[in-house]
Amino acid sequence: MFLYLYKDKIIDTSKLKTMKNILVLNAHPRKDSLCHDLAQSYARGAKEKGAEVKLINIIDLDFDPILKGKNVQSDDLEPDIIATQKEISKAGHLVFVYPNWWGTYPALLKGFFDRVFTSGFAFRYSKNKSMPEKLLKDKSARVIVTMDTPLWYYMIGYKRPGETSMKRSILGLCGIKPVKFTYFTPIRHTSQEKLQEWLLKTENLGKAFK
Repeated sequence: MFLYLYKDKIIDTSKLKTMKNILVLNAHPRKDSLCHDLAQSYARGAKEKGAEVKLINIIDLDFDPILKGKNVQSDDLEPDIIATQKEISKAGHLVFVYPNWWGTYPALLKGFFDRVFTSGFAFRYSKNKSMPEKLLKDKSARVIVTMDTPLWYYMIGYKRPGETSMKRSILGLCGIKPVKFTYFTPIRHTSQEKLQEWLLKTENLGKAFK
C-alpha cells in the first residue's frame, strides 16, 4: 500500500488499482443472448481504457446452484466457486448482467449468490449482533438489466423488486456500494439500430469504469 497527499486528501493507490480490476458476471442462462453481448461490450470498453477485466458467464461455471448441507462449509466448495470468490476479492467493481424474469433475475443468479456469497466470505454474523459484518466493502457495482416490461410500470406498478433485492438485500448486505442500475427495455420488437445504441452505451459505461 502506498499513500500520498492530493488536494488535502490522502489517496490510497492500492484502492485506485483495485478499482480498475473489474469483474463482469453474465447471468443469462444462454450465451446467444443480448445479455451476453452487453457483457462483452462492457468488458471491451473497460479493457480499452486500461482496466484489468475478467468476464464470467455463470452458466459456464461447474457448481450446484442449490445450497445443500454438505456444501455449506467453505472447505467443501467446488473449485469454480473458490476461483470465482478469488476474482470477486480482487475486483474493485462488479458488473452484473441479466434479464428481468418474474420481476427479479434468473434462478441461475439466485443460485450463484446462495453458493458464492457465503458466510465468512461475503458477510459474517457475530454473537449478540442482529446484522452481519459486511466483508465486501470498498467495492462498487453496476447492474445491467434487460426486460420487456415498460420501465415506468416496473418502477411504479411492480415497485422495482429486482433492484431492491440486488441493491439492499444482497449487495448492500455485503457492503458493496454504490450499486447503480442500467435498464434496457423493451427487448421484443426492438430495432437493430436501437440494439446497437444499447451496446454502445454499455461499452461507454465500461470505458468510464462505472
